[in-house]
Amino acid sequence: MADARRVIVAGASGYAGALAAELVHRHPALELMAATARSDVGTPLNELYPQYTAPVALRELDLDQIEDADAAIVAYPHGASAPVVAAMRGLGLKVVDLSADFRLRDLPTYERWYGPHGEPDLLDGAVYGLTELNREAIAGAELVANPGCYPTATLLALAPLAEAGLIEDVVIDAKSGVSGAGRGAAEPMEVIKRTDDSKAYKVGAHRHTPEIVQELTALAARGASPNGALPVTFVPHLMPFDQGELVSCYVRTTRPVEDSELKRLYGAAGAAEGLYAGERFVEMRADPPGVAEVRDTNLCRICVVADPDVSRVMAFAAIDNLWKGAASQAVQNLNLILGLPEGEGIS
Repeated sequence: MADARRVIVAGASGYAGALAAELVHRHPALELMAATARSDVGTPLNELYPQYTAPVALRELDLDQIEDADAAIVAYPHGASAPVVAAMRGLGLKVVDLSADFRLRDLPTYERWYGPHGEPDLLDGAVYGLTELNREAIAGAELVANPGCYPTATLLALAPLAEAGLIEDVVIDAKSGVSGAGRGAAEPMEVIKRTDDSKAYKVGAHRHTPEIVQELTALAARGASPNGALPVTFVPHLMPFDQGELVSCYVRTTRPVEDSELKRLYGAAGAAEGLYAGERFVEMRADPPGVAEVRDTNLCRICVVADPDVSRVMAFAAIDNLWKGAASQAVQNLNLILGLPEGEGIS
């Protein structure tokens, strides 16, 4: 592929980074120039993860050897990612970052939830990478902050309501497979699977909460400007399966809403208008979706139901947390910033 865009995947030993490297490796218009890691150096990716085909051996990141790259996907933990992203940007690479380091636009909010920021000067130039809601800005970006998995499903489920000024408050009941905890938590997560258990965690303290609040509030400001941040209650749960994520959102609306209006807002049932009309990777369903039906895809499937008697709307969304919630959405964003067809390599 003489004209292929050369891509580095940094942090390719973790679940999301490994999948990102695999997707880049088999992408028809990209060349996986290197897959780097801070552990398992020297191990071929297809040995570390036998379900993948990329034979490239993991190596340590050497910034002196990546000047010929066009772009990078960085899959480091928060805090560790920022300096690596800054160094890559200094070399002129376009970057999609999977950490939380550039998702929150307000520095004090980031520091409250994550601690000191290593590269705060880059915050203003970062574009939030929820592709369906921010496509034009992403296409012109040089640094894209890939959303968290829970915010991806939640924001896609709620965006039409937020833009229409219909959210008075919302309770989000979110459920994820154990891969959402990351490779570092593999052993305790296996206990969840072996015991067929499920439990809520980080109640009232999950770091995806400010990201959800930030983006819902921004969406609401596009239409009817809210009085401050929208009230959000977010409760995540771990489930005894590997991959997949389901969010069930219970919205108290600002006025009664009928199902016919929801279909118009969301672009359901083949509607010519609505936020998701014509979207390739967002599918509206008449019944609530399950996680198995979207596994190993970049799809988000949504069902929304009105209960006008109590001024409530119920919105459900299912994604694969490693794909649309991380790696395939990163490739979707990478396609945009490199001027490639958005769905190339992930369809």
